[in-house]
Amino acid sequence: MATQDPRPESIALLEKLAAALIARGVVTEEQIAQKQASADRSNPETGARMVARAWIDPEWRALLLRDGTAAAEAMGISMRGNPPLGVLEDTETVHHLVVCTLCSCYPRAIIGYPPHWYKSSAYRSRAVREPRAVLAEFGTVLPAGVQVRVLDSTADYRWMVLPLRPAGTEGWSEDELTALVSRDHLVGVSLPDAQRKVSRAA
Repeated sequence: MATQDPRPESIALLEKLAAALIARGVVTEEQIAQKQASADRSNPETGARMVARAWIDPEWRALLLRDGTAAAEAMGISMRGNPPLGVLEDTETVHHLVVCTLCSCYPRAIIGYPPHWYKSSAYRSRAVREPRAVLAEFGTVLPAGVQVRVLDSTADYRWMVLPLRPAGTEGWSEDELTALVSRDHLVGVSLPDAQRKVSRAA
């Protein structure tokens, strides 16, 4: 999936909206700055650590699958103002793929900013219509017997994938496992590989 920088007109429109909200007293500059700082601190390592902990701690895994929001809060991640977080567990027979068909709803508090391809109309439409083809473009080719289940993130509910733990990682520490998990694994477009550690850059 090709990426692109935000268009100048989009940035200008956002700045104009922020200025209007401040002028009308809806928000203050300080509140916007605080929200921006919180968003900037969010990154895929947070979600990766949640996954790594689930791989080694059955009780934590149960909490994560039962209530993703509570699990995030238990790790010290503020979910205030965010929609509920659901966590989708991959199995040997089911693989999950996350998309927002309407816009770019995304669990930013635990993964950071969505990549440009996630927001593209091509991904949003094709992920539902031809998920295996989309996965193949990310280098993910699943066996024919594996069902691909596509979940739609919305303004009311956000999703994150709990991928299968890679073979050959028995005895690894939480930090070592965290280093295997990328943003793309957390939305289901690719799979963690014990032979390759990942960069968390957007």
